Amino acid sequence: MKLGARIFKTGIAIVLALLAADMLNFPNPVFAGIAAVFAVQPTIYRSYLTIIEQIQGNLVGAILAVVLVLLFGHNILVVGLAAIIALIIILKLKIENTIGLALVTLIAIMEAPQEDFIQFSLIRFSTIMTGVFASFVVNLIFIPPKYETKLYHKIEDVTEEILKWIRLSNRHSSDFHLLKKDFEKIRERLTKSEQLYLLYKEERNYLKTSDIAKSRKLVIYRQMISSARRSFEILKRLNRYENEINQLPENLRSSITEQLDCLLTFHEQQLLRFIGKMHTVTEKEYTNTVCLNRKEMMNLFMDEINKSYNENDINTFHILHIFSAIFEYDEQLEHLDTLITSFQSYHKEENEITVKDTED
Repeated sequence: MKLGARIFKTGIAIVLALLAADMLNFPNPVFAGIAAVFAVQPTIYRSYLTIIEQIQGNLVGAILAVVLVLLFGHNILVVGLAAIIALIIILKLKIENTIGLALVTLIAIMEAPQEDFIQFSLIRFSTIMTGVFASFVVNLIFIPPKYETKLYHKIEDVTEEILKWIRLSNRHSSDFHLLKKDFEKIRERLTKSEQLYLLYKEERNYLKTSDIAKSRKLVIYRQMISSARRSFEILKRLNRYENEINQLPENLRSSITEQLDCLLTFHEQQLLRFIGKMHTVTEKEYTNTVCLNRKEMMNLFMDEINKSYNENDINTFHILHIFSAIFEYDEQLEHLDTLITSFQSYHKEENEITVKDTED
C-alpha cells in the first residue's frame, strides 16, 4: 500500500487545527480537527474553492441552527427539521460538497447549552472554521504532486497495455478469458487518466506565457486520452469479431495486421516524441515507407468487400466495424501528431521542462 501526500497532509492539517483551536482557548477543539478532515484537497485551486464553499455552507448551518433554536428551543425534532431545511438550501446553492461539515456545524450549535447561546454558537462556528483554514494553510505550504508527470505516465502505461493486447489479438495469440478480465481494468485506468487530467487542468500558472503553453498541453493530453480510447475500441472489436476476421481472405487479413502494426508503432512514437525521447517523424514520412495511406486502405477494403459481398452474410457488416475503427484510430493519431508538432515548434522551453519532470 502506497502512502500518498494527501494522507500526510490530512494528518498535519488535523494537528495544526487542534493546536490552533487550543491556542485560541476554544472549549471543544475536536470540532476543528473534524473540519480539517473535510477541507483537505489535492490541489491549491480546489482548496481555494473549498474554503469559499465551506464558509457559505457553514454559515447556512450556523444561522439556521441559531434561528430555529431561538424560535423553537432545544428539541430533537427541531434538529431534524433544521437538517432538512439546510440540505434544501445547500442543494439550491449548488454547494453539495459542504453538506457533511455544514450538518456537523448545525448539530454542534443546536446541542449547545441555552445559557449564553449566541456567544457559544459563535465559538462553535469559529472552532469549525479554524479547522477549515488550517487545511487551507497546509495545502498552501505543501507543494502539490506533479499531476502532469503522473498524467503522462498514466496515459503511457494504459496505452502500452492496450497496444500489447492488440498485437496479441491481431495475431490470435491472446487468451480470451484473460483479455475479458483485463477489459474492466483498462476502463478503470482510462477513467483514472481522465481524473488526473482534470486535476492537472485545475492547477494554476502565474505567468501568462506558461498559461498559453499549458493550454496547448491540455489539448495534447486530451488527445492522448482520446487516442488511447480509440485503440481500446479496436481491441474490443478485434475480440468481438475474431471469428469473422478469421474467415477473411489471407491477403486482407495480412493487410489489416500490417496496418494495425504500423498504427500501433506510430502511436508509441508520438508518446516518446512528446517527451523528447525520439526525433520528429511525421505520419506522412512514416506511412510512405511502411503503411498504406487511408485512401489505399479504403480501396483495398472496398475491393475485398465487393468481391465477397453477400446481402445475406452478416459477417460483411461486422467487418465494417473493424475497418471504421481502424480509420478513426488513424485520424486520432494524425491529429495527435499535428498537435505535438505544433507544440514543439512554439514551446521548446516548456517541452524541456516536461521531459525533466517525466524522468524524475
